[in-house]
Amino acid sequence: MGNGNNPRDKVVSLASARQAKGSGADFATLPLAEQLDHLRRQPAGRQLKLITRAPRPKELARNIPEQELYWLVKEVGEADAGELLELASPEQRTFILDMELWERGVFSAANAYRWLGHLLDAGESVVTEQLPELDPELLVLALKQEISVGGGIGELASDDERTADWDHSFDNIYFITFKNPRHARTIGAFLDIAYRTNHGLYLELMEGIKGEIGSELEELALQFRTGRLADLGFPDLEAARSIYGRLDPASFTLSGEKKLVGGGSTGPILQLPSLPGPADSLLNRAMSHAGDEGVSQELAYLAGCALVADDAALHERAAGEEIFRRVHGYLNIALEYLAGNDIARAATILVDEPLKRLFQLGFSIVLGLRTAATGLASDDYATGKGLRGLRETPPRYYRAFDPDGIDDFREFNSMDDVRQVGKFLRTVAGT
Repeated sequence: MGNGNNPRDKVVSLASARQAKGSGADFATLPLAEQLDHLRRQPAGRQLKLITRAPRPKELARNIPEQELYWLVKEVGEADAGELLELASPEQRTFILDMELWERGVFSAANAYRWLGHLLDAGESVVTEQLPELDPELLVLALKQEISVGGGIGELASDDERTADWDHSFDNIYFITFKNPRHARTIGAFLDIAYRTNHGLYLELMEGIKGEIGSELEELALQFRTGRLADLGFPDLEAARSIYGRLDPASFTLSGEKKLVGGGSTGPILQLPSLPGPADSLLNRAMSHAGDEGVSQELAYLAGCALVADDAALHERAAGEEIFRRVHGYLNIALEYLAGNDIARAATILVDEPLKRLFQLGFSIVLGLRTAATGLASDDYATGKGLRGLRETPPRYYRAFDPDGIDDFREFNSMDDVRQVGKFLRTVAGT
């Protein structure tokens, strides 16, 4: 047996301590803020276990930012996310539906039916809690694809309605027919819960399905969705795409005119994880030196713009993290271009200059490499692949240029990357 003095015993004890630190018991003793920070560093399956086994799982789940919880639901898999949906707040579930029921601004009836099933699978209590938070216009839009409604309060039924072969009625006032018999059980179960637990909404749905025009409903529902996302700090699509405006790096001058943007102190602050990037990058060192909360808020807004501009990034954590690396890289490139390695100078630029312009500068510097690659070609595998990465939108850095020589692509991180690719292009061009 070890007596505690054997070095090998100490190694074993250290390993045991590290294992214990990641255990559920140790996690449960952490303050809420530290639990949330620990969660986002874990794989999806581990996150789910830690949340569901926490002493107060609902409190923990409902403090996860909407975007992060949504990513977790997608990583766990919709079919296995019932516990998360049950623990989530109505606002978090609404965000998930806002992400899932629309595809580039167009309502998806198929997605609406699928997610209606997921809510039902999470339990009647979840549906009951969620009903008051759902836009009636959205529900009518979804249900119009699934059922026809006849009858109504205070109306004389027409001959066609009296003789129609309706599938069901909850109250002998409104009569419904299922347009897709395979969906009848799910739609019927949802309407039954609405009828029993939120009768006013049920009546509104029946009348809406009978009389509302689908195109008008879709436009109104989209407006409500856009407003909710704006309240969370997400920009509209036009504002998001504007961050990719091009500048001329050679003639770029600092404006020194910082203005509050959507992520400023007068607007909502988007809650997102920290941007991944080297801890010793000029951007990270300058951020620390500046110590300006307004810059952090502006950075969160810029990252939100980049997410919205790339639809896939909103739906997949891996794609989102890639976007965050791009934001970090372009800002870092801009700072290095303007300040070299002068941390104080870089910090001043961050405080005084709109981050959107700095992002555009970094983007334009990288885009210049694609222009320089125009017309170049090679039969060599590595050379051809390096050129192919530069032709992507936006251009990608070929990792074979890195010391580890990996045959893959990544985002541009620094002016060293820019110089390395510039040297590569000159070699290919024979200049």
